[in-house]
Amino acid sequence: MARQKEFDRDEVLHKAMEVFWSRGYEGTSIQDLVQHMGVNRQSIYDTFGDKHSLFLEALDHYREIQSRKVFEVLERPGSMKRNVRQLFEEAVARSLSPEGRRGCFVGNSMSELAGRCKETATRTCNSVASAEKMFQKALQRGKAQGELRRVSDTRAVARFLYSNLQGLLLQVDA
Repeated sequence: MARQKEFDRDEVLHKAMEVFWSRGYEGTSIQDLVQHMGVNRQSIYDTFGDKHSLFLEALDHYREIQSRKVFEVLERPGSMKRNVRQLFEEAVARSLSPEGRRGCFVGNSMSELAGRCKETATRTCNSVASAEKMFQKALQRGKAQGELRRVSDTRAVARFLYSNLQGLLLQVDA
């Protein structure tokens, strides 16, 4: 009879995300994960597979959390311009905190691995596309509300805004 797991999978996945986010993929050892996640090595392998599979799952977990946060800010009722401003203000405030000094896990992963890991490249590119779509949707709403009368290409502006947000988050770690 198989032994029942004595840990919360989502909780230990979140802890793994924290380690990879802080140290990067190459800078994280299995022993780092064992210590931070509070589970033994075999439980990591049994639950998540290898280090790379755990990393990809941690990256997906981060994307889900961050996407939800960005979506919640951009979809708030009222002024789209105010919401975008607030998103950047929150990013700056978070970046100035000790936790925020890590930058963006998606951006960090893109820089570290996307050039040599197809799965990371796919996930990070999908994350960028999804974020740009969130910005574009907010911009289209703002345009419909009359806030962006002179904007003709909401996709270009969305890409510009996301690139600036990502640049801000990446530079904080530099």
